[in-house]
Amino acid sequence: MVSRADRSRFAEWLWTVDHYLLAAFSILLVSGVVFAFAASPPVAERIGVDTFYFVKRQAMFTIPALGIMLAASLMTPRMVRRAALVLFTISVVLLIATLFMGFETKGARRWIYIAGVSVQASEYLKPAFVVLIAFLLSESGRRREVPGVLFAFILFAVCATLLVAQPDFGQTMLIGMVWAALFFLNGISWMIIVALGIIGIAGLFAAYAFLPHVTSRVDRFLDPSTGDTFQVDTALEAFMSGGWFGRGPGEGTVKRILPDSHADFIFAVVGEEFGVIACLMLVIVFAFIVIRGLQHASRDQDAFGRLATAGLVVLFGLQATINLSVNLHLVPSKGMTLPFISYGGSSLLASAMSAGAILALTRKRPRPMSNDTVTVSRLSPSSLM
Repeated sequence: MVSRADRSRFAEWLWTVDHYLLAAFSILLVSGVVFAFAASPPVAERIGVDTFYFVKRQAMFTIPALGIMLAASLMTPRMVRRAALVLFTISVVLLIATLFMGFETKGARRWIYIAGVSVQASEYLKPAFVVLIAFLLSESGRRREVPGVLFAFILFAVCATLLVAQPDFGQTMLIGMVWAALFFLNGISWMIIVALGIIGIAGLFAAYAFLPHVTSRVDRFLDPSTGDTFQVDTALEAFMSGGWFGRGPGEGTVKRILPDSHADFIFAVVGEEFGVIACLMLVIVFAFIVIRGLQHASRDQDAFGRLATAGLVVLFGLQATINLSVNLHLVPSKGMTLPFISYGGSSLLASAMSAGAILALTRKRPRPMSNDTVTVSRLSPSSLM
């Protein structure tokens, strides 16, 4: 046991971190490896690699992901901002390099090899983008001479352009929604909200009109007879096959013909082998993280901490919601991973970075009072800014 009198960095972290959020993130991290055992062997066999190839890689990435999450949770808000700036810069450089040196898969150029490892830079861009937008908006509110809103528009334009060029409309729409949510949380006027909504709707229509892969996915969603809906139909079949309690670990059969059962459609495998009850429990964990994160944000009187925490949990929740909705055929296919659960090193490590930043921003921090006493709150003092 660690005494409260212990003043070491570990002891301070242990007594100030949100244990419930830490437990929820840890559950998802472990669940990703467990569900990889269930979902990935058939995929590995189809492509001619070792049966547990994806399981081993998921477990291999889980170790550094845990380390990243814990290390990031030790940071102060100021360190979170600095780390976000470095990560954002690196991600933008990699996104540009991907357009020229990346390899193409399924008509999109989203990955680049670095030291023999495929990297999806857009995954790392998202949490860094959210933190930087939160900082710009908070500084704009604190110091009127700072053109934070203008820079926020410029950053979004740069990121959206690079993502659409891949093309990756799903990620573009995701960061666009989070970006708009941060403006809303920052208290912009309703006229600007309406204007942003009109721009967003216009962007959706433009994507449908000018991006063939977006047109195809929307048409297939609205009218399955217009194209191939094999993955979605198979995913729905998996849920129906599993019922309330599932067929049992390793007993699923539909997953053997589901192409992306280890990645975008892993939730369908969970439904087949572990049942609707397990799916609901997984959804509850995601919902708990979002709700508890927003509770912390609502109590934080520091603008940056409030916006950054809210933005990161909204990003986390929206990505999970989109993936789950695609599996249930509630929205057109987006090609988006389920945080911590879907196979993918970039997705896993980026999710760990987001989780670590959330844990860091929601830690209890001392706030000096005028009467020389110290109270504990969720605020970060100006000296940390």
